[in-house]
Amino acid sequence: MCCRESTLHLLNIMKSLEKSWPRVIILVDMNCFFAAVEQQDNPFWRNRPIAVTNGIQGTTIITSSYEARAYGIKTGMRLKEARKLCPELIQAPSRPERYAEISTKIMESLQSITPDLEVYSVDEAFLDVTHCQSLLGTPLEIAQLVKKTVSNASGLTCSVGVSGDKTTAKYAAKLHKPDGLTQILPWEAEQILAPLHATELSGINKGIANFLKQYGVINCGDMKKIPISIPAKRFGNVGRRIWLMAQGRDPEPIQTNVKPPKTIGHGKVMPPQTKDLDTILTYFHHMSEKVAARLRKHHYKASHFYIGLKTEQGWLNKKAKLSHAIDDGQTLFTQCKQFAMQSWQGQGVWQVQVTALNPETEQQADLFEDTLIDNKRDQLNIAIDQINQRYGEFTVAPLRLIDRSAMPNVIAPAWKPFGHRKTI
Repeated sequence: MCCRESTLHLLNIMKSLEKSWPRVIILVDMNCFFAAVEQQDNPFWRNRPIAVTNGIQGTTIITSSYEARAYGIKTGMRLKEARKLCPELIQAPSRPERYAEISTKIMESLQSITPDLEVYSVDEAFLDVTHCQSLLGTPLEIAQLVKKTVSNASGLTCSVGVSGDKTTAKYAAKLHKPDGLTQILPWEAEQILAPLHATELSGINKGIANFLKQYGVINCGDMKKIPISIPAKRFGNVGRRIWLMAQGRDPEPIQTNVKPPKTIGHGKVMPPQTKDLDTILTYFHHMSEKVAARLRKHHYKASHFYIGLKTEQGWLNKKAKLSHAIDDGQTLFTQCKQFAMQSWQGQGVWQVQVTALNPETEQQADLFEDTLIDNKRDQLNIAIDQINQRYGEFTVAPLRLIDRSAMPNVIAPAWKPFGHRKTI
């Protein structure tokens, strides 16, 4: 009788734990997001194999629908190669502004569930719903609410992972796709992760895995065989986190604040083996104006810039240092032009890159700069920005950019639906 009561008491504790967890993290992962948006906006493309490329001229696949993936089509594959696998493949030129619009709606809708929201990327978000359990129900019920909320906001499906930490929740989300919902109980996380190869966890790349392998750590379950000091000594706080991640105890909190940018940059892939100087300068001018426009939009200036050309031998690059901080595309392009004339020797070029380093919001005026010229330039830029924001990017632009690349913009990896990170 006593044994029976003990068993019932234990079962009641387990049921209580299942209803209320000490910490509940949910990861939302949109299913083939870009492709799904294209299929939703083009009804005749639904249930058909489509591949999203960077514009109609794009030759590399950014993402593809599940129907296309069934043929073996993958991200990064050349369109020509993909069509050999699937002749009826539909090419969908990317529309980053549309994807950003839908993503913003999704992220805003999720804030109705909890303010503890971390926008991880344009199609992923972490939610800490620990404090929502008494109001919204069990972790599983909240996860079902999350899926319904995303569907109502966008008309699209998502896969959701639920657990007691970020890493385990992210792993859970990818187990059942598309439109899946996977729960890993926090007290079972270590056991479930133990047989997995370390690289199965987000954040553990091949380089880290090779280091851990030296100490006999191949699978997650091997991690607790070594002291935390070993990865910590090599990788610092990241190493400490990795040691805990592998045991289902990732301590990383939800990051709700967008940190100021360390860089603001733009790059663009060119036709392979481009050797025409005028074409290279056009690309540099294009990127210079885009970087400058973003600096102005978010009230930043910078005095240090990275300028680069990618060749077959690697990157030719320069870190330009100006006498004072700027946000003007013409001034930046002058630096790019000087770099190209001095460093480029006529070899084939694949890509250009222009990046503002350590942009700052507060700038001390230079006593020796020509304020009259700068004021006129500032007034011109303000007028151009107002026109372009109303009628579209580069409605007004330098003459050279009339012949700029027709390739559309892309969504920055650090995209966020607010602040300076909402960049295309």
